[in-house]
Amino acid sequence: MLGWLLAALAAYAVVAYLVLPSLWRHYEHQPGLESAPKTTTGGDGLPGDPLNVGLVGSEAEVVRALLAAGWQPADPITFRTSLKIAISVLLRRPDPEAPVSSEYLWGRRQDLAFEKSVGGSARQRHHVRLWRSNELGAGGRPTWLGAATFDRGVGFGHRTGEITHHIAPDVDAEREALDQDLMDAGQVTKLYRVSGVGPTLWGRNSEGDRYYTDGDMVVLVLPRDSVPRAQPPEQLPSPPAVAAKNAAFAWLRAWLGAS
Repeated sequence: MLGWLLAALAAYAVVAYLVLPSLWRHYEHQPGLESAPKTTTGGDGLPGDPLNVGLVGSEAEVVRALLAAGWQPADPITFRTSLKIAISVLLRRPDPEAPVSSEYLWGRRQDLAFEKSVGGSARQRHHVRLWRSNELGAGGRPTWLGAATFDRGVGFGHRTGEITHHIAPDVDAEREALDQDLMDAGQVTKLYRVSGVGPTLWGRNSEGDRYYTDGDMVVLVLPRDSVPRAQPPEQLPSPPAVAAKNAAFAWLRAWLGAS
């Protein structure tokens, strides 16, 4: 059984990385994103987390949508907020607006950061960092590129030795959780996929945390007036090759999560 599994994985790797990548790059719904970065950058200049979500709307619309979805803005990093998050982790006290560390895109740190608490402390949490781009906008509105990840715990950085959060490897699950929260709140009028970092089985961010992903970015168009929509959002189709790739990767996720 193990031999068959390894053979299947090897065959997938050949197809995924040597045969079909050109067929999986797709930007038909927003061509401007083809030239956009595909990962954040850590403070040390190393590639960070994959960019896996995009939001189309003004800053006010983005903030209102995330608040409606139950996400809270993260505090800026100061001595007070750093002490507060340390107390939250050590004493297991809630800190729903704990600061997040800085990642970089286009040479600047995130423009917005939001989070959603899990449990009774800041040890675990959902969070997303967002960067605004007017140049990559759609329909005359800004596009916000984001990296959504789940902090699974606190430990030492694999590369720096500093105390930091470590992310869970299944970044697609976090992307889908954020998307679902926004849709449940009626804050999405349209959604579509474009290529992001590409299919990745054993990626590493700047802290050395492993991640895996089907490699797509899901772009959500927010309502202009922030009024919740009762009807489901319009979902634009992906090319057949991309849909087949995502179906294969969905099958692999159970195995990757156990490895």
